[in-house]
Amino acid sequence: MTHATLITADELQALRRSAAPLVLLDCGFDLADPAAGERAWAAGHLPGAQYAHLDRDLSGRKTGRNGRHPLPDRADFAATAGRWGIEPGVQVVCYDDQGSPYAARAWWLLRWLGHREVAVLDGGRAAWCSAGGELTDGANIVRPTAPYPARDAAMPTIAADELLAALGRVRLVDARAGERFRGEVEPLDAVAGHIPGATHRFFKDNLQPDGRFKPAAVLRAEFDAWGDAPARVVHQCGSGVTACHNLLAMAHAGLEGSTLYAGSWSEWCSDPARPVARG
Repeated sequence: MTHATLITADELQALRRSAAPLVLLDCGFDLADPAAGERAWAAGHLPGAQYAHLDRDLSGRKTGRNGRHPLPDRADFAATAGRWGIEPGVQVVCYDDQGSPYAARAWWLLRWLGHREVAVLDGGRAAWCSAGGELTDGANIVRPTAPYPARDAAMPTIAADELLAALGRVRLVDARAGERFRGEVEPLDAVAGHIPGATHRFFKDNLQPDGRFKPAAVLRAEFDAWGDAPARVVHQCGSGVTACHNLLAMAHAGLEGSTLYAGSWSEWCSDPARPVARG
């Protein structure tokens, strides 16, 4: 069975017992302390999990005008996937311990690369431990492969100039916390506010109190309330990371086909000519 959006801890344990090819990626990260996730991985991770660093592995080169976490070059990320041992048909499971935003970024990137067999561990490390799963600080045996085979981009993206021209004709969804969306605070970027016309949906609104995603039917009802087909929806956040959480939630609800504005607010606000809204 292929898992393409979410996988439960029980399903992952069964998958591990089956001895089917599996790649586990620990994506834990802290924007305020970029080394914290790797330290946590070294202290204890799911058996066999490799560490995927947001800046080093899941982002590309920053220019100062392309956002804080620009997309990696496709060829570079294909090589990274091969280094992790990912090849067509191999199930990949991503997780973190922060509500799954960084795992969702890895999920989206692998889907963008053309790899369908990738899922996020619902509830992350906490759900794994609650289900009786063990952690280890031991070394992993990794079998790297060739770079992932070149395929057309399987997840749509939009550039800043294209989005500017499309404002008012698309449903733009901002995944940041409410106070950042409204421009009341801005701890990470030089300008506070949001892109004019954006709808606010904090990525944590996809989760239940225990950190697991809401049921697919509940998520679908919430997204359907917008009244827009997925192809008309563009997702953004601060730097193109937590927006992937909303994309994952929509996909889990059976609403695939939305677009990512990867540069997001950090790219948008780097050009003073682009409009800004507050409130």
